[in-house]
Amino acid sequence: MATVLYITAHPHDETQSYSMAVGKAFIESYREANPNDEVIYLDLYKQNIPYIDTDVFSGWGKLRSGSDFNQLSDSEKAKVGRLAELTDQFVAADKYVFVTPMWNFSFPPVMKAYIDSLCTAGKTFKYTEQGAVGLLTDKKALHIQARGGIYSEGPAAEMEMGHRYLGVIMQFFGIPSFEGLFIEGHNQFPERAQEIKEEAIARARQLAKTF
Repeated sequence: MATVLYITAHPHDETQSYSMAVGKAFIESYREANPNDEVIYLDLYKQNIPYIDTDVFSGWGKLRSGSDFNQLSDSEKAKVGRLAELTDQFVAADKYVFVTPMWNFSFPPVMKAYIDSLCTAGKTFKYTEQGAVGLLTDKKALHIQARGGIYSEGPAAEMEMGHRYLGVIMQFFGIPSFEGLFIEGHNQFPERAQEIKEEAIARARQLAKTF
């Protein structure tokens, strides 16, 4: 039995969002193909994801200096403790499905805050004399991303930074398998929008059988 983190970063649901509609089709098909797996739904817009701020740096510094967690201030405890919870949840899972739109060539800022919470030395990576080494070498990940234009090829491909950034982070964590499923062109070609959506849903359902 595997544990899947289904991580969404969109303020809209599947009735308004192409990425959420394709993500919903994927995870439903995945559950049908893997009925014994546990799927944890993580809507980042409904989660408490602390920003890394002065409280977090202060709390981390105290812990590194040997202070007990109970010696932290209430604000430091709340933020540092929550960041640890998010990281532990991520490490405990076996597979990850990220669902985002492309906003301003990247993804919603809540996703960046979530990724920042996971970059924890000793949990997702470690430092060595040769540099940082990822610790999640037995995991796999998928990114479902809706793009209004075409960014998978041509000069525009260099402008897309959300999927590429996630790919760098997955590599940093040591995750050997990272795939992308893209819904693109529905704003650029509105007359084909429904067709593009349906094709992406079909691809998602097929991919779910082998993920």
